[in-house]
Amino acid sequence: MKIAKQGYVTFNADGAFAPAASASEQGQASAPEAGVAYRLSRIAEEAAAEGALAPNAVDAADSSGYNVVPSGDASAYSPVDAKEDEDARPRVLLMSRGRMARQYVQAATDAGFSVWLPFTTDKRFEPYLRQAAGTVCLGEKYSDALFCNAHAVLDAAKECGAGTVLLCDESQPLGEVDGFLSRAISRGVNVFRPLKNDTPALGWVLCTTEKAAPAVDKWRACPHCGLKFAEESLAASHYVCPTCGGYFRMTSDERIADLLDSGSFEEWDAHMPEPDPLEFPGYTEKLAALREKTGLDEGIRTGAGRIAGIRTAFAVMESTFLMGSMGTAVGEKMARLVRRAADEGLPVVAFTASGGARMQEGLASLMQMAKVSCALSRLAERGLPYISVITDPTTGGVTASFAMQGDIILAEPHALIGFAGQRVIRDTIKQELPKGFQTAEFALSHGLIDAVVSRSDLRATLAQLLALHYATRAQGEPVAGEERMIVTYDSVKSNLEHGTDTYNKVTYGLLPVDEGLLREDEEDDSLPLSLAETVFGWFGGKTRQLEREADRRRAAADAHAGNISDEKIAACAPTAGAPAAEPAADADAQAAAGAQTSSAWESVQLARNVHRPTSRYYIDRIVDGFIELHGDRGFGDDGAIVAGVGWIGNQAVTVIAEEKGCDLKDRIKRNFGCPQPEGYRKSLRLMREAEKFGRPIVCFVDTQGAFCGMEAEERGQGNAIADNLLAMAGMKVPIVSVLLGEGGSGGALALAVANRVAMQEHAVYSVLSPEGFASILWKDRTRAPEAAAVMKMSAAEAHGMGIVDDVLSEGPAPAHENPDAAVDVVRDYVRHELAKLASVPADDLVEQRRARFEAF
Repeated sequence: MKIAKQGYVTFNADGAFAPAASASEQGQASAPEAGVAYRLSRIAEEAAAEGALAPNAVDAADSSGYNVVPSGDASAYSPVDAKEDEDARPRVLLMSRGRMARQYVQAATDAGFSVWLPFTTDKRFEPYLRQAAGTVCLGEKYSDALFCNAHAVLDAAKECGAGTVLLCDESQPLGEVDGFLSRAISRGVNVFRPLKNDTPALGWVLCTTEKAAPAVDKWRACPHCGLKFAEESLAASHYVCPTCGGYFRMTSDERIADLLDSGSFEEWDAHMPEPDPLEFPGYTEKLAALREKTGLDEGIRTGAGRIAGIRTAFAVMESTFLMGSMGTAVGEKMARLVRRAADEGLPVVAFTASGGARMQEGLASLMQMAKVSCALSRLAERGLPYISVITDPTTGGVTASFAMQGDIILAEPHALIGFAGQRVIRDTIKQELPKGFQTAEFALSHGLIDAVVSRSDLRATLAQLLALHYATRAQGEPVAGEERMIVTYDSVKSNLEHGTDTYNKVTYGLLPVDEGLLREDEEDDSLPLSLAETVFGWFGGKTRQLEREADRRRAAADAHAGNISDEKIAACAPTAGAPAAEPAADADAQAAAGAQTSSAWESVQLARNVHRPTSRYYIDRIVDGFIELHGDRGFGDDGAIVAGVGWIGNQAVTVIAEEKGCDLKDRIKRNFGCPQPEGYRKSLRLMREAEKFGRPIVCFVDTQGAFCGMEAEERGQGNAIADNLLAMAGMKVPIVSVLLGEGGSGGALALAVANRVAMQEHAVYSVLSPEGFASILWKDRTRAPEAAAVMKMSAAEAHGMGIVDDVLSEGPAPAHENPDAAVDVVRDYVRHELAKLASVPADDLVEQRRARFEAF
């Protein structure tokens, strides 16, 4: 095919205009690296003749008689004669606006098109619009998103009768959207985009797709921005508006398809009798009409399905059926689901969307709140989790019952969440409500829910939460031949990524016991060499008297737990009548005291270093799949306490940490790591949740102390700390605490009543700050360095007194200079201690912890 006879021009790979081929080259095909684009004149003539356009290739259909662009000069092109009557010209919808629209309109008009321009109501008098043969309204208000909306562009092309659409400016991304292109092709509309914006008369690329248009063309308008989108594109985006990010309300079918593994849903109690306790006029007829219209039986669907291969009981409320109001049938279906889940040992996930109680059923509707609550109490007794996911809207009796009774409560962004209606509240208090009132974000900031999760992350979040439960749930002693799944963070992640539901399985009782393995009555106390080198068990030699006192206390604790004889306690006690050590020379004593003061104060300064890694730094590098959970469920959420669930190795854990913040803005947000009462109550809530599901607890301590302020006192700071201490003393799960920086008074101890307590070598632990100590006892804050030495705050001294079990090396330099080395040591220590405590019976864990602290 000869280039001279083509109605298109060529551009090099870099987009530069390529001159017409020489005579010697006209018999050869164009170079493979050259791109091909159509001239506007060719597009117009094909449109007028209703001929088919050739694909964008060098061997395009012959179009002899077309003018050829003079060599090296694209701007010298002379358009075809365009003197025909305007009505005889083919119409083109030119998706352009502003300054460039004038050039595009002139070029398309000269090429032989009748040019139509889109406009919006708020910009209908723009001067450039007068240059077009006609205009078509695209929408009410201008936005880039509107000019790139498939439905708006296709409707505009249909309204103006255009068989060609030229995508310019903001509309060009539509040239790569299969759904738009397939619909355009099915309507006989050709779509082009410019290869180069500065040469509108030349170089237009035909946009095409191999995807077929849907048999049924369904569109759905966004309730927030008003733009319409194809159903299939919304499903791919989890029914989130691609333009404004607003959330569409999802039907139960859409929710099931979006969340559950394909084909895994098994519906329970699909058809329930519908009582009419008040014999309310027209109620029965209204229900019948709704069933016929929606194809639904009631305002909730229940059943079982799998999320990333993990089976769960599943409920989803249907807001299209009487606004998901809770009547007798809804309450009964929910209660049956929970009872069956308890019998089958399944967790429960429920999606709520409801206007509240169903008025047509009166008190019978009200009783459903109590009915479902009773069923959920049975589930809790079985140690099974209930996860509530609140969607828009959830109000009234559903909010005041099972929506807010989850072990974990999640919510979709911007969902309406409340008990009383906003109009009722306004009429009662005679005040305007603040912006964002009764939204998911409002509930989160007030500590009422655990997290706000976007739809794109919801399936993965639910899968990990269910897996964390599955990995720690009590299953009893295995029976010979019984097969159980091995659920880990990596296996769940793999199933989510690949859409599979495969897990490794173990069958019990099929392998003989290996005599070389440890028996249950044997204990391996050895540490890995790398860890043994970093745990400072030898630090106590600095102070012989402190070491002996620590040995005595540890022995007493073991004796209290029944692990050691009273004779060994006596052997560890200080020897009566032992000669006192020789007093050192005055000069030597003063030098030693000065060195001790310097060393102690240096530890304080290092612990307070603003560049020292904070708790969140360790969590991000030690805990896989960490899901942060918020709120005390009563007042607020405290940023100084970071808490959540995740995996350390293959061990599911609850993590609670005091967090100072990584920069000034973050430190202010987190109150510089000084927790409020709601922070301690949040930590207590998650500790109790961990105990309920058998998850070990890992605490990271780093605080100057609990916040001292009037508001904290009003909300019971002392009460909150006291509750933590009491609860931790009796927790029937392993607790490991690591002091990473400052361990200030009761605010630190509230997370350190643990089975194993360790300190990093440059951390400090004290009854109060050195400045406070010096001020109270000596009335002189400047003596803080001296106070630090007297208080014995350092990790070595705390270890020597038996306050902490181990001192962890930070590596060749303090943690802020080599954070990764410090992280490795903490990770190895926590994993090792959790492994040791995993086989200890729950009652023994409690007794060991109590004896440890009762020995002081």
